[in-house]
Amino acid sequence: MNTVSRFPIPALDDLPADIRARIVAVHEKAGFIPNVFLAWAHRPAEFRAFFAYHDALLEKTEGLTKAEREMIVVATSTVNHCHYCVIAHGAILRIRAKQPLLADQIAVNYLNADLTPRQRVMLDFAVKVAERSHEVCDEDFAALRHHGMSNEDIWDIGSITALFALSNRMANLMALRPNDEFYTMGRAPN
Repeated sequence: MNTVSRFPIPALDDLPADIRARIVAVHEKAGFIPNVFLAWAHRPAEFRAFFAYHDALLEKTEGLTKAEREMIVVATSTVNHCHYCVIAHGAILRIRAKQPLLADQIAVNYLNADLTPRQRVMLDFAVKVAERSHEVCDEDFAALRHHGMSNEDIWDIGSITALFALSNRMANLMALRPNDEFYTMGRAPN
């Protein structure tokens, strides 16, 4: 029985070489294959497009920190009720922020999380984009700029939120199950 997704999971050997190589590299680095890679492999062209945009937004080194990018994913995935992304990106956030409690705080209610004023305004904006993008206004930009964010940072907040609106909905459609490994990653204080 397929416990990863409602859709078929292709055999690794049946995948195009570039996708198989990406999955093997992730497995070597993480020690397991995150189920999201297996699920998206069902549609190779969409796998490539999704992960290209994902990497362009979440792996860049300028602007927002990698931890801040993961905070956006966790907060907006919570709004979108995406079990997979809250758990998987919560694990990544714990590791990148080196704060074992922060991901759970954001997942339960970011308004009560141990955030800096900059992080709070960033998540306020991301959640607004996730829930009410039609209400985004110049005052939102001013608040972000007051906390040192550039237009490029603001674009990234919106883009990450938008990409994960897609990701969250696809994960829910698939009934994508988080890998057990994610639940324990980054829990011990450094």
